Amino acid sequence: MSRRHGWPRAAAALAVGLLVLTGCNDHRAASAPPPSPTTAPAAAPAPSEGTCHHLGFDAAAQPTGGGTEVPCRRAHTAITYAVGSYRQVSDGHLLAVDSTHVQAQLARRCPTRLGAYLGGDHEEVRLSRLKAVWFGPSLTQAARGAHWFRCDVVAPENGDTLASLPGSLRGALADAAGRKRWGICGSTSPSRPAFARVPCTTKHSWRAIRTVDLPGSRYLAARATAAGNAACKDAASERAAGALKYTWSFQWPTRAQWTSGQHYGYCWVPDAG
Repeated sequence: MSRRHGWPRAAAALAVGLLVLTGCNDHRAASAPPPSPTTAPAAAPAPSEGTCHHLGFDAAAQPTGGGTEVPCRRAHTAITYAVGSYRQVSDGHLLAVDSTHVQAQLARRCPTRLGAYLGGDHEEVRLSRLKAVWFGPSLTQAARGAHWFRCDVVAPENGDTLASLPGSLRGALADAAGRKRWGICGSTSPSRPAFARVPCTTKHSWRAIRTVDLPGSRYLAARATAAGNAACKDAASERAAGALKYTWSFQWPTRAQWTSGQHYGYCWVPDAG
């Protein structure tokens, strides 16, 4: 899920005195009215935690925007679970909200807060369909002084859509039932072309049971693939509970996921769904 100026200045008002002719030689300077006070537009207020939003799949990858806020009783695809402020200045320079530096701040801070909201540890969050996305104020709002950020949780499905969510996801991964509901499952073996990730609450035949870190590796490196297969074999063996035959599959992230920073793969095993 990866997903991310110049500032306008108010013009000064100039009052000009007018000379008024009275009689033949009497010139008097008319008093100019004082300039009207001007008020800068107020900065957009920060969003509130617990709010719900209707958000499209493509919009989830944008650094600003964040869809339309809607009542949580209505259909929605994103829930705000954390709000904060980002650092606007680096080395004396004012940073744009969509700059690499600001987006890197959000990319560190939002994912680390997701587990506490969902009630799951690092691995349980990875093994769920629930992902973090983040947004800053619009460029116009930032120009008026806004420097908040918003962390939302979404559930991607079918490759290019976001699933509808309940009114709240707080504690969604705190128990086995929640982890099963929001787990990552597959329509068939990940090694087959027809493979697709599907919600574990729907018909499926495989389930992701573990993740394998791939630090310092080249994408699809043979040695990392071998290490991933070995780790997945061990995980499948544990799950088989002594059975002599068991099946597993190690899956690399896609090229796009790897580029966006997902340097871990998934271990899959058959699962009767």
